[in-house]
Amino acid sequence: MSGYFAATLTEDCVFDLFYGTDYHSHLGTRRAGMAVYGKDGFNRAIHNIENSPFRTKFTYDVAEMKGYMGVGIISDYDPQPLLVRSHHGTYAIVTIGKINNSDELIEKLFNNGRGHFMEMTNGELNKTEIVAALINQQDNIISGIKYAQQMIDGSMSIMMLTEKGIYCARDALGRTPIHIGVKPEGYCASFESFAYEKLGYSQYKELGPGEIVIITPHSCTVLSDPGKKKKICTFLWTYYGYPPSRYEGTTVEKMRYDCGKFMAQRDNLTSDDIDIVAGVPDSGIAHAIGYSNESHVPYSRPFIKYTPTWPRSFMPTMQTKRDLIARMKLIPVAELIENKRMLLIDDSIVRGTQLRETTEFLYESGAREVHVRPACPPILFGCKYINFSRSTDDMELIARRIIAREEGQDVERVILDDYANPDSDRYHRMLDLMREEMNFSSLSFNRLDDMIKATGLTEDEVCTYCWNGKE
Repeated sequence: MSGYFAATLTEDCVFDLFYGTDYHSHLGTRRAGMAVYGKDGFNRAIHNIENSPFRTKFTYDVAEMKGYMGVGIISDYDPQPLLVRSHHGTYAIVTIGKINNSDELIEKLFNNGRGHFMEMTNGELNKTEIVAALINQQDNIISGIKYAQQMIDGSMSIMMLTEKGIYCARDALGRTPIHIGVKPEGYCASFESFAYEKLGYSQYKELGPGEIVIITPHSCTVLSDPGKKKKICTFLWTYYGYPPSRYEGTTVEKMRYDCGKFMAQRDNLTSDDIDIVAGVPDSGIAHAIGYSNESHVPYSRPFIKYTPTWPRSFMPTMQTKRDLIARMKLIPVAELIENKRMLLIDDSIVRGTQLRETTEFLYESGAREVHVRPACPPILFGCKYINFSRSTDDMELIARRIIAREEGQDVERVILDDYANPDSDRYHRMLDLMREEMNFSSLSFNRLDDMIKATGLTEDEVCTYCWNGKE
């Protein structure tokens, strides 16, 4: 995932840009960048943030940068923003999304006269440069953005800093958000709504699917109306979003609280069966509070996450190192664990490694039972649109590995659909095998219909691909 921020002010925007971008640090751990435009033209800075936070890396740049318009991004993937000079003029571009047909698009661009690409990351072309190349195929920026989104198999939201203003384009189906904020000095655009509220902006609008606007210090102008079909990523609420973030009118904290409440309403465990409810920090906490309040089983914090130097579990980028850090940063509170029957809520089970090791750590710390309740359904498909799980192969997912052992590697789609059905025998068999493999006392997942209900949206408005394969 990645997070972006942009500002267009009648005064210098660098302060707002710096702190607005920094407020997206929970969304990326690898690269960060800022670009500004002012009387001296464009100025850009990009840094690696794998071993040092955004604010530390950009302190010097902030002192040197000046401009009244700017874009910033924190990314888990390619270095951004890119500075591009084309027949559209010079612009800085940032993107959030995933391209599944990169090779096809690159070949098409080469055939259309594109001589070469400059930006590489880990041996692959920078996706943002591919997007810029597609935009440059058209006569104007608006047509170029629409063309890029039309050609990309996947999802792509775009911000472009130009001399005239900042173009903001939400991806065609609205899988990732763009909020517009306003204050007397100008406008901003942001992935997270809370990022601009502390900087004095108020909500102006949330862009609709495929909507394109241009913001300047004096206006926000709609250049392309939103589409009617929306498929925002449900995992934004369940895991990625920061608790005060608001998407489509529903805050992350409220959605997680309601997920926990709905899980408690369906569960067959009572205060006679469990002593405490706990959430895996940080994203499991609100789910656990919702469950606890509904079930009247006491909420407790039997372990604490050490965050001063390890803010997220998947830093650095190697999975084995991420798993190690996930173990190292959870500090037990022995008195709250010993001889307790615990119900533990995490946001999800993806590969299964971290939660299995967390459970082992709780048993080693004296827990009598550990009952696990993930806040979303079993993940059966790797994400095609924002790659939240970093999985490159569906067989990395623990649910798919268990299905493969039961059904073989080549599983027909109708069988996968049956495993996604929480009322089917196959589904319950999968959960039994998962529980045995991960050494849980019991295991029950949140239902998809309850999770969707917690967002306040309908099934047609949210993306549920990773759980049921529906696009």
